[in-house]
Amino acid sequence: MPLITRRTVLQGTAGVGALTAFGLRARAANNPLQIAIIAKIRISWFNDLEIGIKNAGKELGVNAWMIAPTTDDAAQQVRAIEDLIAKKVDVIGVVPNDGHALEPVLKRAKDAGIIVITQESPGQKNSDWDIELIQNTGFGEAHMEAFAKAMNYEGKYLVYVGGLTVLLHNQWADAAVELQKKKYPKMQQIGDRFGVSNSVDDAYKTTVDQMRANPDLKGVLAFGVEGPIGAARAVEDRDLIGKFIVVGPIIPSEGAKYIKSGAIEASYLWSPILTGEALVELGKMLAEGKQPTDGMDFPRLGKVQVEMDTHTIRANTLLDINKGTVDELAKQI
Repeated sequence: MPLITRRTVLQGTAGVGALTAFGLRARAANNPLQIAIIAKIRISWFNDLEIGIKNAGKELGVNAWMIAPTTDDAAQQVRAIEDLIAKKVDVIGVVPNDGHALEPVLKRAKDAGIIVITQESPGQKNSDWDIELIQNTGFGEAHMEAFAKAMNYEGKYLVYVGGLTVLLHNQWADAAVELQKKKYPKMQQIGDRFGVSNSVDDAYKTTVDQMRANPDLKGVLAFGVEGPIGAARAVEDRDLIGKFIVVGPIIPSEGAKYIKSGAIEASYLWSPILTGEALVELGKMLAEGKQPTDGMDFPRLGKVQVEMDTHTIRANTLLDINKGTVDELAKQI
């Protein structure tokens, strides 16, 4: 079987059966295509996402770039989308801070003939397609299993997310907490979720404050790549490695030393660079009037699951970040 590459799939010279006509007109108007991706905020994860966006843009011959707000305020994402509508780009991609807040402006984009795609927001209203590189429930449960084991299946813990309106972070947390309640009743979540995982400093301060307020606290489960780093710094500062457990997704190059020291016990992730590439791939595909089909070979992601009811594409590219893998992964992301 000939190798199916990114370019041959998208051009239809290979893997033709995996792509079908969109059923509507292709909406591309610019030459080259203009594909803009809006990040949540300028942090290390989105710096790597931007690398993938630029890589794919260059390879596919499209003009692809990223816009990164200075804060994780949905209003900044709204303003960025409004600006892109005025510029008449072909594709707008967004990783929402608040999916509900974006619904009206995404509808305006679609009404203007712009293709809308999202990431970390399955089932997003007024999005044409959402693409995910992991299975959401499995991602949350994998972290909880590692977290519970490290805590010896008992004790009080905190849950961090990037923001209380960040859909996917909260879905992961839902899956993790549900598993804990079902399998590990001696564990107990303290308080509500803390929306601090988009900031190392906020996660650090919250961890320190909660350690003081709850002397019997045993750990933090943090969804959002800055949260585990901030919590791990608090653990190291207080010489609590092995006594206070931190688990959560990290950028390997940013968190390698904490994995090696044991300040972060376990971590799973997917590649932000690959995510950036996939967003541009998807945007070009849709702009050319094609749609994903279940089981297709999506470039670099392998076979994907396509949920037509929610217009969500799911791959399974989970990375296990541990002492044996972190150095090699840190060379990549």
